[in-house]
Amino acid sequence: MAKAKSAFVCTECGAEYRKWQGQCSSCLEWNTLSEVRLAAARPGAAASSGAGRAGYAGGLSKEVVDLGSVDLTEVPRLSSTFGEFDRVLGGGLVPGSAVLLGGNPGAGKSTLLLQTACKLAQARRVLYVTGEESLSQVAMRAHRLQLPTQGLKMLAETSVETVLAVAERERPEILVIDSIQTMHLEDIASAPGGVAQVRESAAVLTRFAKQSNTVLLLVGHVTKDGTLAGPKVLEHMIDASLLLEGGADSRFRTLRGQKNRFGAVNELGVFAMLEHGLKEVKNPSAIFLSRSEEQAAGSLVMVVWEGTRPLLVEVQALLDESALGNPRRVAVGLDQNRLAMLLAVLHRHGGLFTGDQDVFLNVVGGVKVLETSADLAVLLAVVSSLQNRSLPRELVAFGEVGLSGEIRPVPSGQERIVEAAKHGFTRAIVPRANAPKRAPEGMEVVAVDKLADALEAL
Repeated sequence: MAKAKSAFVCTECGAEYRKWQGQCSSCLEWNTLSEVRLAAARPGAAASSGAGRAGYAGGLSKEVVDLGSVDLTEVPRLSSTFGEFDRVLGGGLVPGSAVLLGGNPGAGKSTLLLQTACKLAQARRVLYVTGEESLSQVAMRAHRLQLPTQGLKMLAETSVETVLAVAERERPEILVIDSIQTMHLEDIASAPGGVAQVRESAAVLTRFAKQSNTVLLLVGHVTKDGTLAGPKVLEHMIDASLLLEGGADSRFRTLRGQKNRFGAVNELGVFAMLEHGLKEVKNPSAIFLSRSEEQAAGSLVMVVWEGTRPLLVEVQALLDESALGNPRRVAVGLDQNRLAMLLAVLHRHGGLFTGDQDVFLNVVGGVKVLETSADLAVLLAVVSSLQNRSLPRELVAFGEVGLSGEIRPVPSGQERIVEAAKHGFTRAIVPRANAPKRAPEGMEVVAVDKLADALEAL
């Protein structure tokens, strides 16, 4: 009998080592190596994928073809019955693809997939595999959400071999696994949720999806810092990685695409958690713009670009005289390091000193702004709070601020202005390169080149 071998795998980047060491040489993280027991290869059987590379081998052609002769016929997509879900996916579910849905506990991952599976089961073959809950628990949730339950095939199982045997018999078009951390292979001598089990289970399931042209939907847990739990190589094996975000104190959920081989990355879908489950929000800007009647200092609306559409969100700044030798810089929804850089630019090129002030910044609605078009709006909100003077309610601003105080253009500037005009805004401070030749009716566009020009325009 062959002796079982072991390796040490980094949980951050997926690098493998023969011996344990304190620091991973690839990603330079400390104490991230965990031991993985490798199953001995059985005679006459192909070894399972070492790093997930074999996960795609079954579904790919073994013949060498010329790139120009490849059929470019677009693969028909399957609608998830949610417009916002389809938007993040790039137009719908692609047959033979593997989609990973992650999120914090209670964010609504299982609810979203159960709603999708129940609706799709009315016209297509769907198999829902639950490894965390019993069938009665899933049935009670479906009854509470008032979902159509006829036609949806359910299986409570954690063995990958059993799941694949049932899938071979049922031949589903959509296969849902809730969750990948509960799945295990008999050949792997480790507990479910470990590095080896998660990696090998995902590789086998992905290979089945490629071979059978099945849509594979995986639920993944996240760690305390919001990253996907398990080996990093898991994200390389799947075709799309989506993250469902939302705080416990908010009924709104945002679905963001982090990786997508069939659509745009960083696309954003917005849902509202209601009594009967998740409901898609058609006009997210209207939600994030629910402002109070009394305009307060330090509040300004900015136009950010999420995926393929503009989004209007409100940024709030609060400056208060610091009683500490080292003033605080707190940013919620924005990069804290970029806030410190913008405050230095404001002092150097705007003549306003904030070194003795605590600066607190918040993006309303729990939205995380990842692009630099919020720079100008952030600085204008900071100035408004510093001078305790409120800004006009009909004003919007966007633009990137450089270290020399210049206002740089951002992509899709004209579409941002049009979106602001649709919501009733009548004045916009934008980079000069983004100023349209003809402004929308009722909209005054103020084009600026320098930060000093923007402060003067206020």
